[in-house]
Amino acid sequence: MSSNKTNTIASLGEFGLIDRLTNNINLKNTSSFLGVGDDCAIIDLNENESFLITTDLLVEGVHFNLMYVPLKHLGYKAVAINVSDICAMNGRAEQITVSIAASSKFPVEALDELYAGINLACDAFHVDLVGGDMSSALSGLTISITAIGRVEKNKITLRSGAKLNDIVLVTGSLGASYMGLQILERENEVFKVNPSLQPLLDGYDELIQRQLMPEARHDMIDLLAELGVIPTSMIDLSDGLASDIFHLCEKSNLGCELFQDKIPMDDKTKLTALEFNMSPVTCALNGGEDYELLFTVKQADFDKIVGNPNFTPIGYMTSKEDGRNLVGASGEIIPLTAQGWKIN
Repeated sequence: MSSNKTNTIASLGEFGLIDRLTNNINLKNTSSFLGVGDDCAIIDLNENESFLITTDLLVEGVHFNLMYVPLKHLGYKAVAINVSDICAMNGRAEQITVSIAASSKFPVEALDELYAGINLACDAFHVDLVGGDMSSALSGLTISITAIGRVEKNKITLRSGAKLNDIVLVTGSLGASYMGLQILERENEVFKVNPSLQPLLDGYDELIQRQLMPEARHDMIDLLAELGVIPTSMIDLSDGLASDIFHLCEKSNLGCELFQDKIPMDDKTKLTALEFNMSPVTCALNGGEDYELLFTVKQADFDKIVGNPNFTPIGYMTSKEDGRNLVGASGEIIPLTAQGWKIN
C-alpha cells in the first residue's frame, strides 16, 4: 500500500528546503560560474573579474514588525543585508534593485520614509539604485532587494574553500542584534497591555541600533585587501554563529572547534542577556542578524592578521570525523547544534 505522506516546510527547515528545491538545477550557460549554494551567484564578467548577485526577501510579520520597526530603518536594513552577502564573497557591491509589494493601508508618505532609508544605505555603502518593481498587496508589506557586485577572480571567497587547521575568525562582536530584538519585543508586549506606558529603551541604544540598522562590513573587505589576506572561506552572520559555521563545515567537508571564551561579545550584550535570564554565549551562537563576517585563513596568513582589533580568532577547522564542537570555559567539549530558520 503506497504512502501519501507529505513533508511539511517546518520538518525540512530552511537549509533542507533549499536543498530539496534546487538539487536538480543544472546551469546551462558558461557564464554562470556558480549558482545556488553560497551567499551570492557568480557570473563571469571577463578573464579578471566576476559579477556577484544576491537577493533577499523581507516579509512583514515574518522578518519585521512595524509596531516597533521604523520604515526608514527598515529600508536601510534591507539594503545592508544584501550588501553583506556581497562582502561575504570578498566582493564590493555596486548596484541594487528594489521591489516592493504594499497594501493600500500604506500612505505614500510611508513609502517615502522607506525609500529615505534605502537612499541612506546606498550612500553609506556606495551603491546605486538602478531599478526594481512596485506592486499592490492584499495585506502587509514585502520588500525584495537584489544586489550586484564585483570581485576579482583570484580573490573570490566561497564557503567551500576552508582547509584542515585553517584558523576561524570573526569581525566585530556578536549577540547585540539579538538582544536588541529581545528589548523591542519586550516593550511591544508591554505596550499591548498598557499603551499609555512609555517604552523602557534608555541605555539600550547600541543594541537596538544593531537590530534595526545593521552595518554591512564592507570596510573589512578593504582592510583584508590592505593586509594582503584572502580568506579561504567566508560567510556573513545572518542566522547565528552556530548555523553559519555549519555552512562552512558542510561546504568544505570539515569539522570545527570553537572556543567559548574567545567569542567576542561586548559587556552591554552580556549584561542584557543576563537580565533576560539568557546565556550570553547562547545569544551569540544562535541569535543571528549580527551581519559580521565569519571567515577562515590559512595558518601562513595568520601572522598578517593576528593582533588586529577588528578580527578575533575563535577556533580552527578540524576533520569532518572530529565533528563540530564548542570548547566550554572549563575545557568541556560541547557538540554544536544549529537552529536555522523555521516556519511553524
